[in-house]
Amino acid sequence: MASAKEIRGQIKAVQNTAKITKAMEMVAASKMRKAQQRVLDARSYAEGIRQVIANLMQAHPEYQHSFFTPRETVKRIAIVLVSTDKGLCGGLNTNALRLAVQTIKNQQQGVEVEVINIGRRGGAFMRRFGVTIAGSIEDIPDSPELSDVLGGVGLAMDRFVAGDFDEVHLLFSEFVNTMSQKPTLTQLLPCPVSEEPSHPGYWDYIYEPDSQVVLDGLLRRFIESLVYHGVLENKACEQSARMVAMKSATDNAKSMVKDLQITYNKARQAAITQELAEIVAGGAAAG
Repeated sequence: MASAKEIRGQIKAVQNTAKITKAMEMVAASKMRKAQQRVLDARSYAEGIRQVIANLMQAHPEYQHSFFTPRETVKRIAIVLVSTDKGLCGGLNTNALRLAVQTIKNQQQGVEVEVINIGRRGGAFMRRFGVTIAGSIEDIPDSPELSDVLGGVGLAMDRFVAGDFDEVHLLFSEFVNTMSQKPTLTQLLPCPVSEEPSHPGYWDYIYEPDSQVVLDGLLRRFIESLVYHGVLENKACEQSARMVAMKSATDNAKSMVKDLQITYNKARQAAITQELAEIVAGGAAAG
């Protein structure tokens, strides 16, 4: 059995660790509330631009944008993979990467897969897994702006238009609630916009300069908003998962302190008993 002094040192170390994890839990809880609000705001914008595009398609059915045209054969696809830059967030990245690996393995023979990575953890894993990294964005701040992801989204759209990619998919973790995050895979290109207009019947907007230019611009903004929304969802999931993981770590540390305290009391009692036995033995010898 370890000495009482060694056990006291272990108790102090575990208590210090519990203080750190408790602080990280509180920070993550504060960031999670802000991240949730950003997700709600982004959902409203994405739904609004989706309805505008559906209205434009209804008013101008003759215009077929390349974003809506499916390829006859799919030979190469891209996955925009959203992960975290930091760890200590439970199984969040593991679940998302498991879905990514499953998606890659389920592709038909001869279909090549490239990854456009947003987040350090996903990129590091995919490099070890042997997948080609077409582009990478790392060190995304806790309060990301649209400009932080434009490079990766623009690369995906440009290569799709050029014919390098036949499909582009987005994989991120969707925020369900504080205790649950769902890895989600959705198709970006060809564009999955609903064709049901918000205003039935024939009607139209007033355009400047013309409808084609407006629709082209809106479609790019729409794809950008989908990826940006995925990043915001993933940020909310990250803070939520980190809060839960740090709470679990704090609870485990407190449990360890209780167990160590019992061990310390036993060691202290054993030491006292031994000292008393030595005193009694010494007195008997002197007598």
